[in-house]
Amino acid sequence: MLSHISRLAALAAVLAMAGCGPKSTDETTTDTKTMTDPLARPFALLAADAPAAEKRPEEIEQHGITRVDNYAWLRDEGWQEVLRDPAELDDDIRVHLDAENTFYEAATGDLEDLREQLFEEMRGRIKEDDSSVPAKDGDYAYAVRFREGGEYPIYVRTPRDGGDETILYDGDFEGEGEDFFRIAAVDHSPNHELIAYGVDRLGSEYYDIRIRTIASGEEYEETISSTDGSAVWAADSKSFYYVERDDNQRPKRVKHHVVGTDPADDILVYEEPDDSYFLGVGKSQSGEYILIGVGKGTSSEYRYLPADAAPGTEPVLIAPRLEDELYYVEHHGDHFYIHTNADDAVDFKIVRAPIENPDRENWEDWLGHESGTYISGFVPFKDRLIRLERENALPRIVVTDYEQEDSYEIDFDEAAYYLGLSAGYEYDTDTLRFTYESPSTPEQTFDFDLDTRERVLRKTQEVPSGHDPELYVVERIFITADDGAEVPVTVLRLKSTPVDGTAPLLLYGYGSYGSTIQAWFSTSILSLVDRGVIYATAHIRGGAAKGRQWYLDGKLEKKKNSFSDFANAAEELQERGYGRKGETVIYGGSAGGLLVGATLNLRPDLFGGAVAAVPFVDVITTISDADLPLTPPEWVEWGDPINDPEAYATIAAYSPYDNIRDDVEYPPLLATGGLTDYRVTYWEPAKWVARMREEASGGPFFLKMNMEAGHAGSAARFERMKERTHDYAFALKIFGLTEQAPVEHDAG
Repeated sequence: MLSHISRLAALAAVLAMAGCGPKSTDETTTDTKTMTDPLARPFALLAADAPAAEKRPEEIEQHGITRVDNYAWLRDEGWQEVLRDPAELDDDIRVHLDAENTFYEAATGDLEDLREQLFEEMRGRIKEDDSSVPAKDGDYAYAVRFREGGEYPIYVRTPRDGGDETILYDGDFEGEGEDFFRIAAVDHSPNHELIAYGVDRLGSEYYDIRIRTIASGEEYEETISSTDGSAVWAADSKSFYYVERDDNQRPKRVKHHVVGTDPADDILVYEEPDDSYFLGVGKSQSGEYILIGVGKGTSSEYRYLPADAAPGTEPVLIAPRLEDELYYVEHHGDHFYIHTNADDAVDFKIVRAPIENPDRENWEDWLGHESGTYISGFVPFKDRLIRLERENALPRIVVTDYEQEDSYEIDFDEAAYYLGLSAGYEYDTDTLRFTYESPSTPEQTFDFDLDTRERVLRKTQEVPSGHDPELYVVERIFITADDGAEVPVTVLRLKSTPVDGTAPLLLYGYGSYGSTIQAWFSTSILSLVDRGVIYATAHIRGGAAKGRQWYLDGKLEKKKNSFSDFANAAEELQERGYGRKGETVIYGGSAGGLLVGATLNLRPDLFGGAVAAVPFVDVITTISDADLPLTPPEWVEWGDPINDPEAYATIAAYSPYDNIRDDVEYPPLLATGGLTDYRVTYWEPAKWVARMREEASGGPFFLKMNMEAGHAGSAARFERMKERTHDYAFALKIFGLTEQAPVEHDAG
């Protein structure tokens, strides 16, 4: 219901294509087990029992090069239909995936008690009947809460100054009996009389939008299908804008729906003809404009129309798209304020342009570019503009008036931490809401008076089973990459965990799309750290921890920097006593799964195990298939191997599926997937594990396929925790810590 950075944050994220890697919300002295013997093969006796996928060779020729794919048949020819109806999956493929799941369960059955223990720990660290701090809007305050034992969020509101609560949408009631159920958004109308809500019941991220009257709970008849799940209300509360997805799961059209009418009659506002661009729609923080944005990793473009525009009004282009230029738009007064990297502003600047003529020729710098200071976003309020910056991987909030006569910073002193802006609903306000947390400090929500600079703590995340931040050490260290670059690494450990090479190390990474893994507080990670595991996050190139240039230095022809940075981080951490060579577990998901796969091929000797969640590992085949949903927009991230032989050679040289080595021993591997995942299709981890079994030594190699979910797994909070326990129990078995008791905390 609320978003960080601004009400257009979701739109900007779509256009920036940040992939995966969002924050997870599940989430004395300990004797650390010293690993005196090389473990690294705790599942070895089971490898012979693994299912062997049938080999059906298929030749693929590109640029005069022929490669053979023995497992291409695992991709269902009717994958689009499977996204909408998983029952359509080919029988042969289903039999194989079921066999993989059966093997995994049999091979890890001895971990069931540990998984249950981990689940109880994770559950004990969350306040089950938690609720957000209410956000005021007009006469009401809106919030999201959970009930004790409930799986799904409940969207509620109360009168602004107190009174009885009204339930707007009860996720537990609505999702009861569903195999999969995810709520995209519950958006209330400006007059506070209606809600529009988006729900996905398959995991494929095709959301149905429906409309409900708040006072009576009465549903309107229409269902708007194949959307992104969000409704952007027009000013009159009688209609809204939404994004329609096509049969290839691409956001293609912005449409305008009038409440109470047939969706077949919805007005087409804008259609994006270029499959390489994502499309989104949002509303300015001021509430005065509807903003339609298209974008990919290197280019973006915006259109606008008044929020009170009549249906059929043509949106106005702000500035035509240019390659290698990004811009994101907000509004204040007579100007659009634009966050852009134009004019070689690598770390971005803010310009403004008059609404009546906002083309580039009229852009004027409002805040100039400063190399090394990365402007990640901003929120315009009536009297002040709030921006979020990052320098050398640490964030800060900067408050400025529009004349830039009064400017000041809000920052903190821990070695690593996260700051988040919550824009809320109101534009004319003197209160800024922000959140603060670190790997050892639970999230705190503050209301900050922009005039007096006083902060009021509105909420501290509760850990009912107990949490003592003083038991932990948070460190920000820098390791040296092959080319001399200084790579930040965030480390969380117990103070009692030694840094002498005897403690186990779990190293997490992502490193793509310019997405930065923040220094969040995670209740789930504590189940590892409290057993003496050192948990480290490597902020490698390909992310934007040190600014946009850090991202540019880890993409396209420089992508291998991401993998070498990760391997360098593992090796140097081990040399410094954070873990031991051959006994580190690496962990990543989606593009982070690519990181895991490529780094395993690069330096398998460094690791004792690997967890690759929904891993993007069949890179050259996927990025050569223009029919897949994400392929055209991702050519700017990886290269276009269809038309560019050099891009083909670069990708083919690191694609994990195509570079499995037969001259080394690989550690045990757990790969996961989701049948209705359109982002990283289920056949990527399925093919990878099958080929690893055929060509690689070591292992064993496991595939755990979720047959009832997509990219993010279950949307039910306790089921999501249970899924996480599989990853952690696997790592703890590698470490030999399945019997290790966690450190005790005083109950909260």
